[in-house]
Formats: sequence, C-alpha cells, structure tokens
Amino acid sequence: MEAHRAFRAGNVVSGWTWSCGIPKLRITLTASLQELQLSTEPYLSEYLIAPDPSAARLTRAVAGHDETGAPVTINVVEERPLTIFLNRREIVTAMTIGDYPEYLALGFLRNQGMLSTDDQITGVDYDDDIDTVVVRTATETDYEDKLARKTRTSGCAVGTVFGDMMEGLDGLTLPATPVKTSWLYALSHKINRTPSLYLEAGAIHGTVLCEGDRPLVYMEDVGRHNAVDKVAGWMLNQGVSGADKILYTTGRLTSEMVIKTAQMGIPVLVSRSGFTAWGVEIANEVGLTLIGRMRGQRFTCLAGEDRLIRDVDPAHAGHEDRKHRRKGAST
Repeated sequence: MEAHRAFRAGNVVSGWTWSCGIPKLRITLTASLQELQLSTEPYLSEYLIAPDPSAARLTRAVAGHDETGAPVTINVVEERPLTIFLNRREIVTAMTIGDYPEYLALGFLRNQGMLSTDDQITGVDYDDDIDTVVVRTATETDYEDKLARKTRTSGCAVGTVFGDMMEGLDGLTLPATPVKTSWLYALSHKINRTPSLYLEAGAIHGTVLCEGDRPLVYMEDVGRHNAVDKVAGWMLNQGVSGADKILYTTGRLTSEMVIKTAQMGIPVLVSRSGFTAWGVEIANEVGLTLIGRMRGQRFTCLAGEDRLIRDVDPAHAGHEDRKHRRKGAST
C-alpha cells in the first residue's frame, strides 16, 4: 500500500487529533485504497491497513544457489533494531521489519502494562535516522523506575516483564461475544489470499484484527509478538474497542499471546497453529474463545465452545489450495 510506505517514511502524518485522551495520528490514505477497490479480489477493499509486499525497505534480493547448484535470487525479509523510550527511559530494543514503528511502540508499552488507560499520551516521536521511538506522557509512569534496559529478540517471550502482564488479568472477564463459524471460514479464505510479505518472502508472522467476517488491520513482523503489538498500538491510537473483534494470527497460541489478546479486550483469538496448555487455561479463566489449527475446513476449539454458532456445514467451507497454504498447515 502506498499509504503504508508513506507512513513508514513519515511523510503521510499530517498532524495530531485527540481520541480517548491520547494524541491520534492523522493518516492520509492515498490512491492505494482506490487500487485495492479495483482489485480482482473485492475483499481487499475491506482492509483499513494491509501488507505491502512490494515496499523496498521491507525485503532485500539475495543471491544464492538451489539444491542443484543453479544460481537463484530470492527476496528475504529485512530485520532492524527499533529502540523504544518511555519518556526519558530506554525500555527495550526490538528486532522488527521497520514498518509502523509508532504503533509497535504504543502497543508494546500498552501490552506490557507500562501504559495504563489513565496515562495521558502527549506525543509519539519516531526518528528514522536512529530507529528510535519516544512515547511521551503528561506525567512520569511507574515503569521508568522499575525497568532496566533489555534487548528483545524477534521471537522470544519477554519474560522480564511477564509478571506485570499477568497482573493486568486480575478480575478481567471478556464479553461473551458469539462467533459464527461462517465468519471463521470467510476470514481464513480472505487472509490467506491477501498479498503479504509471508507469501512474498516467508520468515514472518501475521496478525489480523477482524470484525465479523471482515479483516480490518493486517500487520506482519519477524516476531509474532511484534505483529500483535502493532495491532494493539493501532487500536490504542484510534480509540477502537476490542469487544466485538476477532484476532487472527499465524503464531502459536501461547500464554503470552492469550494474555496480550485479553489485555486488548478482544474476546476471540484464532490461529493456524497449535496451543499450549497454559494458554488454554488462561483463555478459560478470562472467557476468551480460543480456536487453533484453523485451515481449510478444519479447526479446533479448546475454550469458548458455548460461544460458537455453527451456522455452516464444514463440507461447504472449501479446501485450502497448496498455493495459499501457510505456516502450520502440516501440523
């Protein structure tokens, strides 16, 4: 998307408005939206944000050889550090593909419990020369004094602040939002066929914020937690409620993924991959509908079965063709 490239470069942000007590990035969508609407796939126009696999900064052509020794050139995903500050305190360095750094910073801080609903955010400043985002609040938060600087790798759980994440679940019960199985099949079909970095280069995770059978915001990154944090940052910035949303991810349904989803107020989490026992346990405790191994006509629900509305025969859902088969299809 053109807006995707411009936003990352910083020249599409025309100023700030205010929403839910935080400064809201005002984004100008360009002709890319018209391009999506003219696409042969009508559902692509449903997205508010979709991947741009053609963006130059996100991949790099690398030469090598295949199994026969023949020369090949393929696109591989870029990976770069992004340092996040909360006011004057350096919090973390995350390895990321580099798009939507403001959303990643906001979502990371919110999902780690470092930003509360009472904190007034006065600015989010990104410097692309030094790959740094500074999130500013009206007053100092509790976390500047608690945390030492840590480096976050692209795929690990952030154990240093895991206890603080668990505290955010105290007394939390998600809304008992019903989920139609027809929505799940439609979302799987649309998302798997959406042009993405995964289909272009692989080595990446995707997370999609959905409403009913409509995909809204599709974020990708080298780490599954980064992709979720970008969605969380977008929701926080735009003042979007998670109560009627579905979160679709390509990553495993671990305890941390379940916790992040619950903290975002989203009552349904769907993945192509499998579960961990603790993730299932936490989902049951907070009332999260948890669906895994979602591919083709099949899925498995390990939490929230009573909230599923089976309104379509799986035999009519269609098969997943090999071209659009994604990570987890063989597990």
